[in-house]
Amino acid sequence: MARSFHRKKPLEANSELNVTALIDLGFALLIIFMISTPLIEKEQMLELDLPIASKSASNTPQDSVDLTVMTGGYQIDGDVVGMLELENELKRYGAMADPPVMAIRANGDTAYQNVVTLLDMLKKNGLKKINMITRPEDG
Repeated sequence: MARSFHRKKPLEANSELNVTALIDLGFALLIIFMISTPLIEKEQMLELDLPIASKSASNTPQDSVDLTVMTGGYQIDGDVVGMLELENELKRYGAMADPPVMAIRANGDTAYQNVVTLLDMLKKNGLKKINMITRPEDG
């Protein structure tokens, strides 16, 4: 039996599709979009020279309020207050449009009930931004 090593139709088109070039094109486009997207977002921001207003103590909201829990009572920003004064101050802070962060400090040996009572009053007045101040452990 004789073998024939010639093509049957020499002008026949190759029916296999080479997708290597398409994959390279896809990766190139992906890189271009990844680089250009942050630049487009920066272009859309307008740089404005905003007017300057004078600072007044009544209009400037505080960033945080220090609440200290002691064995005998509470302190607000270093001032010793009773329960009634504490409730009134927390109501005032809760009524603000943007209430400040309440930073709570307590000694390690302070009664846990005093801290829980303060947390209940904060919750009742709608103060949800709470920061419990602790000391990092020495390594």
